[in-house]
Amino acid sequence: MDRYAAASPRDFLTVATPGAGKTTFALTVAAELLGRRIVDRITIVAPTEHLKVQWAEAAARAGIPIDPTYSAGSGKTSKDYVGIAVTYAGVAVNPLAMRIRTERFKTLVILDEIHHAGDAMSWGDGVREAFEPATRRLALTGTPFRSDVNPIPFVTYAPGDDGIPRSVADFTYGYAHALADHVVRPVLFMAYSGEMTWRTRAGDEVLARLGEPLTKDMHAQALRTALDPAGSWMPAVLAAADKRLSEVRRHMPDAGGLVIASDQESARAYAALLKKISGEAPTVVLSDEKAASKKISKFSDSDQRWMVAVRMVSEGVDVPRLGVGVWATTTGTQLFFAQAVGRFVRARGRGETASVFLPSVPHLLGYASEMEVERDHVLGRKVNDDGDIFAAENDLLAQANAAESASGELEMSFEALGSTASFDRVLYDGGEFGHSGEVHVGSEEEMDFLGIPGLLEPDQVRELLHSRTSERAKQQKAARGGREPDSVAELTTHEQLAVLRRELNGLVAAWHHRTGQAHGITHAALRKECGGPAAAVASADQLHARINRVREWAVKKTS
Repeated sequence: MDRYAAASPRDFLTVATPGAGKTTFALTVAAELLGRRIVDRITIVAPTEHLKVQWAEAAARAGIPIDPTYSAGSGKTSKDYVGIAVTYAGVAVNPLAMRIRTERFKTLVILDEIHHAGDAMSWGDGVREAFEPATRRLALTGTPFRSDVNPIPFVTYAPGDDGIPRSVADFTYGYAHALADHVVRPVLFMAYSGEMTWRTRAGDEVLARLGEPLTKDMHAQALRTALDPAGSWMPAVLAAADKRLSEVRRHMPDAGGLVIASDQESARAYAALLKKISGEAPTVVLSDEKAASKKISKFSDSDQRWMVAVRMVSEGVDVPRLGVGVWATTTGTQLFFAQAVGRFVRARGRGETASVFLPSVPHLLGYASEMEVERDHVLGRKVNDDGDIFAAENDLLAQANAAESASGELEMSFEALGSTASFDRVLYDGGEFGHSGEVHVGSEEEMDFLGIPGLLEPDQVRELLHSRTSERAKQQKAARGGREPDSVAELTTHEQLAVLRRELNGLVAAWHHRTGQAHGITHAALRKECGGPAAAVASADQLHARINRVREWAVKKTS
């Protein structure tokens, strides 16, 4: 607010983590500008129909009457309203009508989740044409920007160190800052592995383990096998999530859970499984239902345990009591991941924690490890050779074709035969915690983490995870007669990686105590200097390099 008031800019871009209060900020700015007669009208552009209504309700509480039912075809709206709420798709259908309205009045345009203006050329062009004459434009986003070739309207770009243009925000408030300020909840990512069996189109049976090195196609098929409601993986993970929800509800009595499903058929099947597990029928929200918004609002105001949804609650939808989530969708983009996790981080009081259950798939584990890293919109990409010249165009074509063909091809190419689940590890603040070796669902080792209290400060979460991991390690050592392997080389690959990750996490924790720098920020800095993916999916050589680099930092700081 101070920065906006000091600059009085025509365009202002705010990048803030979900739950930080972007809506409140925008409506406070709107009330201020209306009061000073700098603007006469408000236009709010949101990604979905549900969010239009949500914005109108929030604006009403701020004393700003907004019409969420406005359509360009009707032209006029009641004199009782000082503004309208529309969708990006609605603007793209008739940008000229929106432009005429914008020209008639001194207008403040609030562009919620503005990265959607880069989803399609027509959306971006429509937004630019409609709101070019606006008196003020306030752009908001709560999720990482993508890397593509579509510039987002009214966003400033500047070349980075590599010469590639990146978006420049006027104000940034990331997850790490919000966590330190107790504005958002710490998120525990509960990763589950297990063995998957499926049959290929050629008739071959394939057995693979979630999280092991696989080809991209095999990763996709293993994930779809895990998410099959008829297998054993989903029932086991849903049962574990329900146990976790019961633990959270001891401290947050109205805490709710959300399962994010890929399609309607799976959503209904997961709902049936949850009813058997919890004894209570969950709310099912399907994306094409007319009553979807009412169902979400009703669930938000109740103390019901579970909701199963297809896409409807991926972005902007405010259900503050959500404390436990289950990732049960094949959608795998970082943007969608950040939007989905954003549903669980909104804090109502100090000490609340959130838990999200994930399949142990490398890209998801990578996203979970990078929660605190801030990102900008990268415009275009570097051309490395002649064959790369058309890469950007090919990416756009691939995106356009993916929605139609990818799911159909996967359905044709394999048949899920069976699955088993096992607890893998917990990811928190860039680090990993768990027990070496396979942990069976329903075991005491799994309950070490499912039973974590629902009210803890971020530092308490970290200390508890460390203590439970080390206590169980001591018990396992005692059970082996106190003998440790002679060297890391004696361990299996899985155990060796676990040992190296624990060593790295310990050094990062020591660096945190010395410097005060958040664990996630340190992990990101190590990745930047040493290269490679997140620690959750890094190789042994990459982990060794990061371990050595932290030690070098410690020596330099000491000297």
